[in-house]
Amino acid sequence: MAEQAEAMRATVASMLRGIERYNPENIATLERYVELQARENTYDLEANLALLKLYQFNPGTYQSTVACHILMKALTNLPHTDFVLCKCLLGQDQMEDNNIKRIMYLHDLLEMCQFRTFWEDKHQYADLTTGIKDFNDSIRKYICHVITITYQHIEKHVLAQLLGNIDDVTLQAWMSKYGWKEDEDGSVFIANQEETVKTKNITEKIDFDSVAGIMAACR
Repeated sequence: MAEQAEAMRATVASMLRGIERYNPENIATLERYVELQARENTYDLEANLALLKLYQFNPGTYQSTVACHILMKALTNLPHTDFVLCKCLLGQDQMEDNNIKRIMYLHDLLEMCQFRTFWEDKHQYADLTTGIKDFNDSIRKYICHVITITYQHIEKHVLAQLLGNIDDVTLQAWMSKYGWKEDEDGSVFIANQEETVKTKNITEKIDFDSVAGIMAACR
């Protein structure tokens, strides 16, 4: 399957060169490529944006299911701004689609770091997530990124909740992946955030000519 994905990526890359990027005959191939990305957990933002742009130029070809898959794949690439880029290529009528609105809600929860609410509500969106391979783990990677840059210490049970109420074995695997250590008091050491703060000296140079007018006015 990996070979198939790489072959498809190469084929699509050649299709997106020059004027061919806007050829409506490419839509079917790009749609199949989106489905492959969802099924095999690969990702190609440029191809997905090209397909959404073709939908703009050829509104009669628009497929809501494919657009939803594109947005869901963009969610898996947070904290990058892919989701916003994809959303901007949707028309007003398309934004009114119920499934699109539901995905927007999920994005808002993740952007606002409402991770507990996201996991609590996610079962209501199973129809949107089941077709996206490793969706949960992709979201956990984003959450781990946020935790890494936010926390110095965190309670172990809170960490498990933020990652979707995972069991202890799974939690230990994620802690090992990011090098987090459990302290004797039961909390988890994430990182020394003070070490990540970098000071910067700012030197402002003001020459005489730039203040001469002000000095003259103050006489």
